[in-house]
Amino acid sequence: MTQTRQLFGTDGIRGVAGEFPLTRDSVYWIGRALGHDLVRANAKARVVIGQDTRNSSCWIADRFLQGVMSVGVETRSAGVITTPGVAFLARSQGFDAGVVISASHNPWTDNGIKIFSRDGYKLPDARELAIEKEIFALLDSDQVPAPESTSEAASLPGEEGLRHAYVGWLAGGVTSDLSQLRVAVDCANGAAAAEAPELFRGLKIEATILHREPDGQNINENCGALHPERLARFVAEGRANAQKRFDVGVTFDGDADRALFCDAEGRVVNGDAVLLLAAREMQSRGALAKGAVVATTMSNMGLELALKRSGIQMLRANVGDKYVLEEMQRVGATLGGEQSGHILFRDGDATTGDGLLTALRVLEVMARTGKPLADLVSDLKVFPQIIRNVRVRQKTPLAQIPAVQAAIAAAERELAGNGRVVVRYSGTEALARVMIEAESKEQMNRLAESIVAAIQSALGA
Repeated sequence: MTQTRQLFGTDGIRGVAGEFPLTRDSVYWIGRALGHDLVRANAKARVVIGQDTRNSSCWIADRFLQGVMSVGVETRSAGVITTPGVAFLARSQGFDAGVVISASHNPWTDNGIKIFSRDGYKLPDARELAIEKEIFALLDSDQVPAPESTSEAASLPGEEGLRHAYVGWLAGGVTSDLSQLRVAVDCANGAAAAEAPELFRGLKIEATILHREPDGQNINENCGALHPERLARFVAEGRANAQKRFDVGVTFDGDADRALFCDAEGRVVNGDAVLLLAAREMQSRGALAKGAVVATTMSNMGLELALKRSGIQMLRANVGDKYVLEEMQRVGATLGGEQSGHILFRDGDATTGDGLLTALRVLEVMARTGKPLADLVSDLKVFPQIIRNVRVRQKTPLAQIPAVQAAIAAAERELAGNGRVVVRYSGTEALARVMIEAESKEQMNRLAESIVAAIQSALGA
């Protein structure tokens, strides 16, 4: 029987900063457990660490480094850097692991610890489970409590050379002239603020950078990929002034592993649309392996139909970029992603979703084709989609509840292939999620309500 991880989720260890598992003591033991894991394979193990802009990121990084260094692991800090930036450094500069202190799109009060192996990929589940077992063993032992923070480990200065290496790798992959594009860029007061200005400036892109002044508490706050409508409004308001018109807007989340866009008219362009334009561009140059794209169960049916018109197959993975990558590796695909803007390009050497890389790829398609973003995705007919969350008292397998199965079957019969039904439990909360896509909002809402009512009757909290 497969054991369930208690600390690691699909994106590392995450929680409220200052509460277990992110207390000062537990973070120390997490670092020490990773250190033990590394030195067992390499007595001279090296780790690179990076962080986002939350108030808690510094002390969590300090305590984690103390734990890692306590078993003799050499450490280097890239300071504030994007999550994919650390993945790049781990795989390109001979580190045994890359660690990121970030909670991505979560509020500033949260934080997390993400770990990449030396190949730049997230750790496999089995290795996370082994590290987790040691963490609990250390926490439960009678040994001396974790030491207090020391100046030796605290606040290692971020090495600019490490960040420059990442920015240089991104810029080096660009083969088009992007200097004619005017771009509005929202850094979400997060990690992108450390690299995006240098990157766009180096490529001679005329960029207006917004939300680039983090104060420790404003990461993701009414900005960034969580609020793409804010950037879209900014771009739309500039249309009346020739000096303020933008060709495109791009917005990142707190650790910049994903990106969303808006077109020149101020219309939001999500990850599904990015997958469509990227798939066609890669297909045109023979880089779309297997003629397939890996999306998720939540990707809109309109994307599937648009890809099909171009002779491209769409495969669906479970929600989460980790599962998208697993399916890509299984089938040998070179493109995958999520509606949320996690896009994975495997026609190069990227190993994780990268918002900055995604932005450059979209800009290159615009520059090469001479077409505005709106035209590149104009045939994407988005089916009306609704997601309803139902709080449940227990997660009984849905297949074992006849009334729920009957409601789902009735909805699927009525849609008759012109829509979709996805009903699943949340992986982290006591919720059932009901997703319906249909050709009309009336039908969508009615079918969703019938399934929600069946779940509430059988399992409602």
